[in-house]
This record gives sequence, structure tokens and C-alpha cells, in this order.
Amino acid sequence: MKASDRLIEKIKEFEGLRLRAYRDAVGKPTIGYGHTLGVRMGQRVTERQAEEMLRQDLWVAGRLPNTIKEIDTQGKYDALVSFIFNLGVGSFKRSTLYRRILRHAPDKMIQAELMRWTRSGGKVLPGLVRRREWEAKRWTE
Repeated sequence: MKASDRLIEKIKEFEGLRLRAYRDAVGKPTIGYGHTLGVRMGQRVTERQAEEMLRQDLWVAGRLPNTIKEIDTQGKYDALVSFIFNLGVGSFKRSTLYRRILRHAPDKMIQAELMRWTRSGGKVLPGLVRRREWEAKRWTE
């Protein structure tokens, strides 16, 4: 599978477009639509470059879900790619969410697990709540 147009538009909405590097909620240099790899403060990109970075980042985030046989719908794939794009592959692979998916947990349990990931720096962030709500809903679509 690959990222749906629906996912791409949602990620753009969640992340917003920043053409100049900034520090995200945890202080990491970020640019475009949430791109972090190799970003330097002061760096600038065009909207087209930001779009290319996003598509590449979503391709990378989508590699692991494509190896999980339980990810058998576009909705599950999109939900998981959004989650991995936001948290990173390492955090996902260490998560209870990953283990529950591999153990065929019921959808309601997966949705509840997604909703546990709404904090950054110890604080609940409204943007993360909205993102997890979308992912939980998308999981069953």
C-alpha cells in the first residue's frame, strides 16, 4: 500500500506548512510539513520541496506497515503511517500498540491504545488529541 491522498491532506492539516526551519514542541529543528531529518535552523524550503519531503517521509513511515500482515485495509495503513510519521519507527516498534497489532488485538483495543499517545513533554496537546482521534477513526474505515 501507499499513502492515500486523504492521509497526505490530513498530515498537511496536522503539521501545517513552515517554509523556514523552526523548533517543534520538543525542540527538534523541523521544516515543511513536519520534516526533521537533517534540518538546520535557518534553513528554508519552497512549497514544492516541502511536498517532496513529505512524500518521502510518508514512504519511509509506510515501509514497516507494509510488512505487517494485520494491516490489511487502507484505513489501518493510513492510521499507522500517520502515527509512525509523528512518533518515529523506533518509538512505534517499542510500543504496546505495535505488540497489540501483532497479536491481533480487537479494533477497539487498538483505538484505545492510539489514544494513549497524546502527550509531549508530559503535557496533553490538543493537536495530538485531534490527530489520535483521526487515526483511531481511520483505523476502522
